[in-house]
Amino acid sequence: MVTAERIRAAVAAVPDPEIRVVTIAELGILREVSVDGDGSTAVTITPTYVGCPAMDTIRADIRAAARRAGAPDVRVDTVWSPAWTTRWIGEEARAKLAAAGIAPPGDLPESSGDLPEPVGAAPAGTRLLPLAVTGTPPAPACPRCGGRAERLARFGSTACKSLWRCESCGEPFDHFKEH
Repeated sequence: MVTAERIRAAVAAVPDPEIRVVTIAELGILREVSVDGDGSTAVTITPTYVGCPAMDTIRADIRAAARRAGAPDVRVDTVWSPAWTTRWIGEEARAKLAAAGIAPPGDLPESSGDLPEPVGAAPAGTRLLPLAVTGTPPAPACPRCGGRAERLARFGSTACKSLWRCESCGEPFDHFKEH
């Protein structure tokens, strides 16, 4: 029997095609999974930003994972509100990014209203990072040595990252942009 829990577990394990060390659930892209009486499955996602070139691959990977888990019919719905934010990336995913040499996003200034968390975005027990009260996020620390960094380019290996170089160890690295 196909259950939402079984399909969600399969879909949650889909890696982000551009940042393979984290899954779509860990990034907060996965919002909801539902299964109706005949096994038809609906997966709801929120892209990281409009025009993300990885979305077609993510949708295909979601359909494939759900079908492998037993879903006979899979629909992937995209919702834009509330907009995705780096606040939905939990501590474990941030640690995985840093271990892969990608500086995770920093805290964002507090918004004017409460921002709901996506349904099922992070595994149970994941504590999301606190938000900064005011100000601009500081330059990222080098994920290799923790040193100060200088920005080399506004865009890195993907549009959601910028390119930096550590002033201490000299190594270049991507930084996952805050938004």
